[in-house]
Amino acid sequence: MNKEEILREIRRTAEANGGLPLGSRRFETETGIKDTEWLGKLWARWSDALREAGFAPNQLRVAYESVDVLEKYATLARELGRLPTANDMRLKDRRDPTFPTLRVFDRFGTKERLVQQVAEFCRGRDGFEAVAKMCEQYVPSKRVHVATGAVESEGEIGFVYLVKSGRFYKIGMSNAAGRREYEIAIQLPEKAKTVHLIRTDDPRGIEAYWHKRFEAKRKNGEWFDLSAAEVAIFKRRKFM
Repeated sequence: MNKEEILREIRRTAEANGGLPLGSRRFETETGIKDTEWLGKLWARWSDALREAGFAPNQLRVAYESVDVLEKYATLARELGRLPTANDMRLKDRRDPTFPTLRVFDRFGTKERLVQQVAEFCRGRDGFEAVAKMCEQYVPSKRVHVATGAVESEGEIGFVYLVKSGRFYKIGMSNAAGRREYEIAIQLPEKAKTVHLIRTDDPRGIEAYWHKRFEAKRKNGEWFDLSAAEVAIFKRRKFM
């Protein structure tokens, strides 16, 4: 991993985070790039790397931590008297510059997972008793993505896979929950080889995440022209 590749990842993850660069710990979690690859070798401090990536000093704020995001959501729920929808959060973001964007809430995946963590946050905190009760009463019949509102099947375990044929890679999904092995039958002139599988309870959402992450490398449909470093990033994930 050279300097230019790390700088590209800094800019990409910042764009995905609403224009706000990530802290070094979260950057490592999101990309798999450890501080041993840059600290004392390319930059003396993380802020130096962010500046070289093009972020001015007044932009170098710490990205929202999960507890801050949960508090913002819980406070909005208390104001509304109900759990916020994606449209409620969009409206709040437009009116209040301190409220996280929907991209920040993407880290929780489905609304069900977000509500579960909001419930944990509210328990034992004065002033949030009503919100905790709202969360306890929330029983979705289907999983709904926080930001997009897309409906997902409830309780499914599947895989997002990376296969290679020739020089190109396909990123796809399988909802075949409960099987130990997955075969991908694809009609291709060259033999396709499975490179890696990521186990997930949100196959569609995780597939969309990787498609968006490698959008610049897309060639046709679900096929991408990935570098060795990008393949290594995908292979670091075992479960999402």
